[in-house]
Amino acid sequence: MHILITGANRGIGLALTRQYLDRGDEVTAVCRQASAELRKLDCNVIEGIDVTDTDALQKLSAELKNTSIDILINNAGLLSRESLGDLSVESIRKQFDVNAVGPLLVTDTLRPHLKRGSKVALITSRMGSMADNGSGAYYGYRMSKAALNAAGVSLANDLKDDGIAVGLLHPGFVQTDMVNHAGDISADEAAQRLVQRIDELTLENTGSFRHSNGESLPF
Repeated sequence: MHILITGANRGIGLALTRQYLDRGDEVTAVCRQASAELRKLDCNVIEGIDVTDTDALQKLSAELKNTSIDILINNAGLLSRESLGDLSVESIRKQFDVNAVGPLLVTDTLRPHLKRGSKVALITSRMGSMADNGSGAYYGYRMSKAALNAAGVSLANDLKDDGIAVGLLHPGFVQTDMVNHAGDISADEAAQRLVQRIDELTLENTGSFRHSNGESLPF
C-alpha cells in the first residue's frame, strides 16, 4: 500500500512512517523540513510543504504525478498554550490554519489521488471534545481540533459515496516535542495503535472519533 503522511519529520509522524515501512508499505513522508532521522529511512521524502500553503500543496500533488494514495494521514499539527488573560489572536489563528484548515486543504488537493477503498485519517485530539473538556484553557488548540472534528465528519459524509472512509483519531498523551515529552505513552506505541485503528476504519464506521486505544470519544 502507498501511505502519505504529513508532519512526518518527527514525533508521531516519524513513528508512523517507521511503522508502515516496517510492514512493507510504501511511504511518502511530507514535511516542511526533513529531519536527520527521516532522511535515514527508505521512503519518499517531500519537503518544503506547508499544509496551509495552497501553492505548496499543488506542488505536492504534481510531484505525486499519477500515484494513488491508499491511506492519507493528516498528522501535521501545532500546539500553543493560551489561557484567560494571556490570549494571542495570532497564535489562535495559526493553530486554526495548521490544525483545521490545513488537513482540509491537503485532503481536497490530494482528492484526485484517492480511489475507492482509500482511507483518510485525521490525527485530532480529545482536547477538541466539548463533552470531554473538564479543565478549560488551551483555547486555540481546543477550538482548532473541534473545528477539525467538524471538518472530518463533513469529509466522511462527502467521500462515503466515493468509497473513501474518514477516521478522526486521538493518539493519546504522547511523549513528543509538542508537549516537552511529558506524555504517558511513547510515539512508537501511539503509532502502533493508530495503525491498528486505521486498519479497522471502514465505510461502516467512517466519521467516528476514536482514541488510539480503541475507545470511542464524544464530540
